[in-house]
Amino acid sequence: MAHYAGAKGLVPATSGNFSVRMTATHAAVTATGANKAALVRDEVIEAEIAGAKHPRASAEAPLHLVRYAHAPEIGAISHIHSLAATLLSRRHEAEGVLRLEGWELLKAFSGIHTHETVMEVPIVPNDQDTDRLAMLVERRLRESPPGFGYLIAGHGLYVWGATYQDVLRHMEAFEFLLTAQLYEEGRP
Repeated sequence: MAHYAGAKGLVPATSGNFSVRMTATHAAVTATGANKAALVRDEVIEAEIAGAKHPRASAEAPLHLVRYAHAPEIGAISHIHSLAATLLSRRHEAEGVLRLEGWELLKAFSGIHTHETVMEVPIVPNDQDTDRLAMLVERRLRESPPGFGYLIAGHGLYVWGATYQDVLRHMEAFEFLLTAQLYEEGRP
């Protein structure tokens, strides 16, 4: 996931992070400061989903680990900082949601079989306290229709799926749809 996102320019500098659930209690998470386009094995750490923070964990690790704790069906998570995601998260922050509607590529998401659907992507305000932010995200997701991602205003996109293959497909679909949405709104 990291190499793919890096090759596509979705994680500039050392931004973004990725994780895969290993067991019910542990996840493999990218370490802080890693260049995702050139990620190597020792830049991935094993973190306890409900345990103490790993010393090499990214500040954003709680956003992965709390998501795993609240949704046992999730097998992998990606966090990207694409231009489209970042711009739309700011543009629609006051609404608290970005609606993607009528796009054929919505069918790329698990369980969606028609373009005649509306996907509501929650937008939460950014917060440097990522433990607090993770809890806010979970509250917002409980209040929202089921989905496969959320935006953090001025920050980026979190995407999940049952497997890392699902996450790759969802990440690519989100990136296309968010870019299309920018163009449709007339301001790429």
